Amino acid sequence: MVNIHTLLNQLNRQEVDLLSQKFLAPCVRHGRVQTRLSGLVYTFKPQPHDFQGWGIFQPLDTAIAKVTTTAALPQIEAYLKPFSSFLMFLIRPLHGKTWLAFPVNSGDMRQRLGWVKPVPVHLVTEGAAFDVAIARYDNNTWWFETLDRRADIQPTVLLRQAIQQHTPVENLHFTGLTPEMRIAYKFATQPLEGFSQTARDKKRLQQALNVGGGTLQQFSDQEEYWRVEWTTSEGEQQVSAISKSDLTVISSGICLSERDSDFDLESLVGVIEQQEDDWI
Repeated sequence: MVNIHTLLNQLNRQEVDLLSQKFLAPCVRHGRVQTRLSGLVYTFKPQPHDFQGWGIFQPLDTAIAKVTTTAALPQIEAYLKPFSSFLMFLIRPLHGKTWLAFPVNSGDMRQRLGWVKPVPVHLVTEGAAFDVAIARYDNNTWWFETLDRRADIQPTVLLRQAIQQHTPVENLHFTGLTPEMRIAYKFATQPLEGFSQTARDKKRLQQALNVGGGTLQQFSDQEEYWRVEWTTSEGEQQVSAISKSDLTVISSGICLSERDSDFDLESLVGVIEQQEDDWI
């Protein structure tokens, strides 16, 4: 049996050693830093509390560690070297220096980790959407190391252009496009204005009406179809029921001798305007 006094003396010596040593650690926003000494893991609140980055810390007591300086690049590289390395597409910033990322090779991630999903990569210091980064995984947290300078820049440029053009993910096509790029693009565009399903539906209806000179006013989802309120080029108000699948007319809102389904939204505008001219 270990003598209690011996154990207490040992712990006291460890605490003295702890307070006399500096250590390197990464710190995320509003996070904690850790170090290991004699097999024990110690966790500290950083000082200043809003520090974010790689720092050299000096424990002030067993609860708080002060940043004495930022870590140099060789020190960071040495810290990360033992951890598994993965190539990741940067998708979009989540908060602070943390980015959502997806693997360049999902098969590699599945083989090595047993799963594939977007992950938060911390302390990203450079790069933008769809850049390829080298990230390290310590079996708990993902850390940014550097950008992959050997990566082909062309897909990155094309993906960024697609976002600027509000291209839906299902319409994304170019030579060299991989399933991983398509997934990264999907996650990048999900929170963006203009990429929601409602926004995409609205654009689809607007484009169809514009072909015939009509103007969309508003529409509502009726599960199997849309109730579309629109105006002709002459400003006449119309209400039509339009199929979601192919924009065929379910009910035009006027008498078409039970031939509604012969038309789609594009052709309906011309048909109605022709009838209006015939009535004049």
